[in-house]
Amino acid sequence: MGNRTALEALTRRPPGFLRSAWPWRCVAYLLGSVVPGAAVALGVVAVGLAGPPAGLLLVPVLLAAAVPLIARFERVRLRLVDTVPLPPLPPVPDRRRREIGVAVMTVFAMWWIDLVMLGFTVGGPVLLILSPVVQPEAGPVLAAVGSVAGVLLLPVAAYTITAWGGARGAIVRAVLAPAGSELGEVMRSRARLVDAFETERRRIERDLHDGAQQRLVALSMTLGLARLDVPDDSPTARMLDVAHGEARQALAELRELIRGVHSQVLTDRGLGAAIRDVAGRSPVPVDVDADELGRLPAPVEVTAYYVVSEALANVARHSGATRAAVTARTAAGTLAVEVRDDGVGGADPARGTGLTGLADRLAVVAGRLSVSSPPGGPTLVRVEIPCAS
Repeated sequence: MGNRTALEALTRRPPGFLRSAWPWRCVAYLLGSVVPGAAVALGVVAVGLAGPPAGLLLVPVLLAAAVPLIARFERVRLRLVDTVPLPPLPPVPDRRRREIGVAVMTVFAMWWIDLVMLGFTVGGPVLLILSPVVQPEAGPVLAAVGSVAGVLLLPVAAYTITAWGGARGAIVRAVLAPAGSELGEVMRSRARLVDAFETERRRIERDLHDGAQQRLVALSMTLGLARLDVPDDSPTARMLDVAHGEARQALAELRELIRGVHSQVLTDRGLGAAIRDVAGRSPVPVDVDADELGRLPAPVEVTAYYVVSEALANVARHSGATRAAVTARTAAGTLAVEVRDDGVGGADPARGTGLTGLADRLAVVAGRLSVSSPPGGPTLVRVEIPCAS
């Protein structure tokens, strides 16, 4: 994979780095500081020609005009040392503050530091290489030594200029980009994926409920009616009994599948009723204390239900518990859910017990997961989810 920034390019092996375009890109990037430097010079000349009273009034006007132009210029030339696209522009007040910060930094410090760095880092070795031309009076031996030294310093100059160009680009990115914008976009994308997944789950549940389940109900009724018209001692009766039993079993399994895809109890009656429903279907006896929760925001209810369902599934599959308990409370705008069991303990996310999936799901709604599961038990899974809509 290619390097995306000048700082990343510095980690390459020396032959590959020195043959790459990154040192030249950094030279071009820093040479661009001639533009704001020339703007500063023109501004100083304009203020000087205007005289003291008018010149003082002219300074804020020039700065106000230059700020968006300099910020735009920095955004464009940043691509030379940082090919990662900048995030979308932040809201206007924050954007103005950031543009002013970049402009002040560039006008009062960065442009002349860039040019001085270029002069010493690149100009020095070039002058040494040209020693026979620029210093003929030094003699051929000293001139040759200077030329060799200049050639040897060029790789050092490439590393130095790339390091400064990459660092300067990182500073500009930090000022221009909204704080945490990349992470925020990742979290928003994650939330959109979860919402789309929940929508698809509900569609599948609706299709199963209104389609396949109704057909199985009709089939079971038809088989039952057909059985009434057949003598009990006939082979056909035995076959119809078997078919009727299979249809009822398929219907029961389909209803269980529908509840796993999406809990209609959760949609109709809320989280407390849904927790009691999933606890009632657990093979391990579960005590539930989830009264007076009321209706919570849909993402909170769906996530909490998912956590309880997965936690109880883990209890049934892995814990060896004889009893479990679920407690759900809301306080200070936060839903706290605890799932306890008296099993063998030792729950470890690395062993694939589903805890990693719970943490990922909670992260979408800014929730927190904590697990206490010493060897020998008991196990306590606690989640906290902000309830703000």
